[in-house]
Amino acid sequence: MPRMSGMMASLCALMIAASSARAADAVLVEAARKEGEVVWYTTLLINQLGGPLADAFEKKYGIKVRATRNDPAESALRLLNEGRANNIQADVFDGSFAPTVLVREGVVAKWLPDVAREFPRELVDANGYWIAHRLTIVTPGFNTTLVARGAEPKSWDDLLAPAWKSRMAWGVNPGITGATGFIGLVLAELGEEKGLAYLRKLATQNITGLKISARAVLDQVIAGEYPMALGILNDNVVVSRNVGAPVAWISMNPALATLSTISVTAKARHPNAGRLLADFVVSEEGQTIAREHDYIPVHPRVAPRDPDVRPDGVRFRAVTLTPEQVDAATPGWVRTFNDIFR
Repeated sequence: MPRMSGMMASLCALMIAASSARAADAVLVEAARKEGEVVWYTTLLINQLGGPLADAFEKKYGIKVRATRNDPAESALRLLNEGRANNIQADVFDGSFAPTVLVREGVVAKWLPDVAREFPRELVDANGYWIAHRLTIVTPGFNTTLVARGAEPKSWDDLLAPAWKSRMAWGVNPGITGATGFIGLVLAELGEEKGLAYLRKLATQNITGLKISARAVLDQVIAGEYPMALGILNDNVVVSRNVGAPVAWISMNPALATLSTISVTAKARHPNAGRLLADFVVSEEGQTIAREHDYIPVHPRVAPRDPDVRPDGVRFRAVTLTPEQVDAATPGWVRTFNDIFR
């Protein structure tokens, strides 16, 4: 299983060797401007990062961005249905899901921006269908009003303490966050036998399952509905904490790291504008916008504003899974969840 330390070493090496920022290809820019608009299916919250990226792109290029926000599963299903109906609306899309089925169905174009050559190879699809635009780190989070600082669990064994029985929540939708992702992380770290034994103990803690997104789970913790959640994104915590929310994340080792990727669609109505937007999102400029809104950038020359959120492989470690690994393993994790936690 790949480790976060390898990714960090690659990023550091590229930060030292990288050249100056590259402007988008002039031919692409001109063609995109003639198309006039771009349709973006995004999993980013519009009021946090999706909107600022769209606004900056419109200001830079004069091209209207029509962004629609959905959770990853909803975006994938919408794209699949549009592809099968030969009526693809989106020009570009992002998310934490592997576009495997979409590629097979001919929905995704094989295209990468030039900046992909500067990225560590684990951040770019070897077949050319996606490039990472955001690193997501899945950790526990807690309400600092309900749980005193220092009293939060520090390890997986701490989660088994009687004090946490019936006081934790997690998302139970299939995907990398919440229950299925935590199960995958435990099995990857401990192996099948020890991992299943641990999960059976954890099941006695009566964790509340919520059929909502990781962001919505975090909002429930902030609202005081639950003292703690397993499976929130630590950069989401930073965003909320910075506007006064009583919440903190726990650098519990190991965390789960995965990639949010961006791709362009085949048969797009605005193919050049779609490519230009994807290029912008992963460019140094776009990644700096992500940084300034407390998301974790992946561009080798852009560090997160809060350096603690990105695992360093030593003090804070993560197990990294590619979208394809998540896609292949999720059915097994769901079976394990149903067997042990239902």
